[in-house]
Amino acid sequence: MPSDHDETEGFEAPSRSQRRRDALALFDLGEALLTLPPSRLAGIDLPDDVRTEIAHVRRITAPVARKRQLQFLAKLMRRHDEDAFAAARAALGGDIVAHRREVAVAHRLEALREQLLAEGDAALGELLQRHPLADRQNLRALIRQARVERAGNRPPHAYRELLRQLRALESAVAKATTDSTPEDATD
Repeated sequence: MPSDHDETEGFEAPSRSQRRRDALALFDLGEALLTLPPSRLAGIDLPDDVRTEIAHVRRITAPVARKRQLQFLAKLMRRHDEDAFAAARAALGGDIVAHRREVAVAHRLEALREQLLAEGDAALGELLQRHPLADRQNLRALIRQARVERAGNRPPHAYRELLRQLRALESAVAKATTDSTPEDATD
């Protein structure tokens, strides 16, 4: 005697929960596309109706109306094939990775600045071992001035300049490592 289970074995439709997750992912993608500047958005391959709707949503300023139109944008996006938005996901994914990398570098440099202010010459010596071309005298003066500013509760000009100097050192090292990577030699 055949059972109902045997008849539906080959049917593999996504579950209701999966459809909701997919719809929410498209909503989030639409929201992320709205945050991109128009020049970046122009470089991404999108269907024309989606591009038009993005322009329409950008003109709306009322929060409730904007959310409603954003939901409509997600509905339009669901009508298209998943592959239509692969380029958009790739562009946004690259932005996220680059942003996280930049944030990590900024946090590391801020921690280094705090270490320089707390430990003084010991931390400066370690920094100069890693960056031998750094200007010791200028860095020491900035550290000393930043301490004076902090103690006197004055605006942190030297504190900011110290971070700028550390960023310059970091970017010089990053540039040197990218320039020195050997290219594929063709014989």
